Amino acid sequence: MRVLHVADRLSDRGGADLALLGLLDALSNGHEPHLAVGRDDGVVRPPCPASVVRELDSRTRAGADLDPLLRRLRPDLVHVHNVVNPEVLEWAARHDAVMTVQDHRFFCPGRGKWTSDGRMCGDAMGRETCAGCFDDRSYFEATLQLTTDRLEPLKRMRLAVLSSYMKRELIQVGVTAERIAVVPPIAYGLDLQARADGPPCVLFVGRVVEAKGIRDAIDAWRRSGSDLPFVVAGTGPLRREIESQGIEVLGWLDRRRLSAAYQRATVVVMPSRWQEPFGIVGLEALTLGTPVAAWDSGGVREWHPGGDLLVPWGDVDGLARAIRVGAGCRVNPPRGFERDLLTRRMEAVYAAS
Repeated sequence: MRVLHVADRLSDRGGADLALLGLLDALSNGHEPHLAVGRDDGVVRPPCPASVVRELDSRTRAGADLDPLLRRLRPDLVHVHNVVNPEVLEWAARHDAVMTVQDHRFFCPGRGKWTSDGRMCGDAMGRETCAGCFDDRSYFEATLQLTTDRLEPLKRMRLAVLSSYMKRELIQVGVTAERIAVVPPIAYGLDLQARADGPPCVLFVGRVVEAKGIRDAIDAWRRSGSDLPFVVAGTGPLRREIESQGIEVLGWLDRRRLSAAYQRATVVVMPSRWQEPFGIVGLEALTLGTPVAAWDSGGVREWHPGGDLLVPWGDVDGLARAIRVGAGCRVNPPRGFERDLLTRRMEAVYAAS
């Protein structure tokens, strides 16, 4: 099957990027994928031919001319990933595309189902519900309209989502359940033979931002009484603050070096404040045998083995206990996330389109 994949960017710096790369790699055997992106960050080689089409990475309405590529490739199917430009989404709906929804920008105008006063949000998007998360009324109205403009084309497409959590959120804002299939991401590009590249540590992987719970992770590590260093694989706006506390921040790592960091870790800490669409970092850690101490956020419980290592959202003391329990244990990869199985699930979505 010839499939034109349309995405905002070619990169390996986030979960959405890795989910796309993993799927393209899996579909390269037996299919003919072609990737169109708004920009190429120059950090990874795609596992299929790729083209750059301007404005695919726009976060607001902008023209992106995909028709020449469509005429040249004559694909059997269009599959859209991580695009939030409403004009492109409307184009995709007209072409009966499949879309993978990877985050909250279609049903939450705020901070990812995490309110401005620090609570989880389980309410459906709406003017009265969401206004309290904004100080600037005009900015709120514009953002709410943009989010609604992104949602409407989704209601006419067949969707794949990363977790049952994401499916529930989309149903709550009016997407028909029968249009939504749950297809988790593939743990892509890990070196299963990697060896630890440093002394044991407690590890945080991801963007160094408040939404990912970096401050909570450090607080829990300190409360745990662990004598192991806290290490961060990733970067972001809070990096300087974290480094000023004497914590080692490695920055973004390629897949080989990240695999070695997972092997070095006695436990990975994952206290996401926003509601995780899936949480691919946790699946990666478990795939390499490293336990994950996590908050029960969004889709996390769908891959997490549970027990003492999965604690209620917001519970820093519980996370500290989970760090103590998990440190030094080895775990088995969770079942149901094998590459061949997930590839067949996506092929079933294609067949139904």
